[in-house]
Amino acid sequence: MRNFCCAVYIILIFSIASCAQASDTSLRNVTAKDRANRAVNGELLKLTAPEHAARGRVYLENRHFPEAREHFQRIIDNFPDAPELGYALMGMGRSLMWEREYDKAIPWFQRASKEFPATLEGRESLAFMGACNVRLGRNVEAAAAYEQYTVMYPTGERIESAYLNIIDAYREAKLYDKANDWVEKARVRFPGTPTETNAIDGRLRMEIHRKNWQGAIAAADLILALNKFSRSMVSRDEVSYLRAFALEKMGKRAQAQAEYAVLAGNNSYYGGLAADKLAGRGARVKRIVSSSSASGFPVPFKAEVLEFARKKGVDPRFVMAIMKQESTFRPDVKSPSAARGLLQLVVDTAAKYQAQAGYNDLQPDDLYNPRTNIAIGVEYIADLKGQFNGLYEAIAASYNGGEDNAARWLARSEPKEAGIFASEIGFAETKNYVFKVMNNYRAYRDLYNENLERK
Repeated sequence: MRNFCCAVYIILIFSIASCAQASDTSLRNVTAKDRANRAVNGELLKLTAPEHAARGRVYLENRHFPEAREHFQRIIDNFPDAPELGYALMGMGRSLMWEREYDKAIPWFQRASKEFPATLEGRESLAFMGACNVRLGRNVEAAAAYEQYTVMYPTGERIESAYLNIIDAYREAKLYDKANDWVEKARVRFPGTPTETNAIDGRLRMEIHRKNWQGAIAAADLILALNKFSRSMVSRDEVSYLRAFALEKMGKRAQAQAEYAVLAGNNSYYGGLAADKLAGRGARVKRIVSSSSASGFPVPFKAEVLEFARKKGVDPRFVMAIMKQESTFRPDVKSPSAARGLLQLVVDTAAKYQAQAGYNDLQPDDLYNPRTNIAIGVEYIADLKGQFNGLYEAIAASYNGGEDNAARWLARSEPKEAGIFASEIGFAETKNYVFKVMNNYRAYRDLYNENLERK
């Protein structure tokens, strides 16, 4: 069985590498074609709508946003009746959204959703309008967009997340009664499903934020009684931790301690936090390492990590924890979202920090170089550390889910401690990522000192 798993893992790694090479080749090809298809004054020539859409898609997938918009704009200006127009409108908005230009993105999404309501582009654009408004703090407007989605697309691809986003949007707008109304609507619409669990979890987190400890315990008890955790955003350990936390805040310390003690025996992120509550730092880490070979937490590229981490005041063990999760120490890996190298940097993020790291003339393929990748990646991590006051869970969440999202999750965390923040993470992928990185970090701290020397 172990040999079979290793074979699958090797095939997966080669598949990822092959996709990365294909994506890089496509990017080089369209870049070369664009150079050949320009007028003397540098203006991009008019091509066919499908060709503009195809090149724009390659640029968008590789996060070369201005180049993508150049092609989408050609479609918008020259092909008003082309089938590709809906994709071009959505692509304009999506590229601006990724650049955090939410105000500029919204009009493009509005147009796509209005002109192409029966298409995937129209449905996605309406959902993205809600997401942009959330990031701008316009929570009532966001809720309205998501509500419109539930009316127009009752079986749409994002119908379940629309209900959940409405709950959080009204909560962030401090319209708690409306948020609770939508919890009940979600329960009626999706009974016995992970979405029902997620909706009640929205109530649990809201009551924690409001310091309504009895309400939080009631919500936790309801989730535990439903026992529908598979494929939901929340685990039994997380709900149990929040329940114990609420008991502690109510002054029921003995009961809270007893529940933390049960959790501390579990091999999970929240089990680790419970162990910290009971026994201080280190107890959980030792259990991780005792059940895993220390060889699972190596320190490759040690010299480079130490050099750049020391300069920026970043714990090199956290850099290793990120690197292990991002690339398993493979410098040649590229993700489907165009992140490259050891610390999986995307070109637009790298561009923001390259000068500080000493790389003024950076090309995308340079990110496969370990030293370059680590230098720029540590600059990025150091900036996030400053933004999030050293809360490592928030740094990891931002690294995976974006700074604006992490800032929003931190803003609605009350109190601002690790376990509460982690419960507020709104993307399943990001939440799982944070759990894995933090477990890695615990292990590295137990195994190594800050010079990456074995203890």
